[in-house]
Amino acid sequence: MPSRESVIDTIPEGAWFKSSYSGQQGGTCVEIADLTTKVGVRDSKDKTGPALLISAAAWAAFVSGVRTGRL
Repeated sequence: MPSRESVIDTIPEGAWFKSSYSGQQGGTCVEIADLTTKVGVRDSKDKTGPALLISAAAWAAFVSGVRTGRL
């Protein structure tokens, strides 16, 4: 089973996009990669740094919590 780091490293650069919730000034940008069953999340200022790989269901619950003000 591949490590989390190796899975993140295999995500093509073109799969990442800036979150619509990111700041417009460029200092607080989060990038997301939709991988069907998983979601990659990284800091756009550190593209080679650490990234999270979470389930699509967990990401959907997080986004729902943000949109409704629970988070």
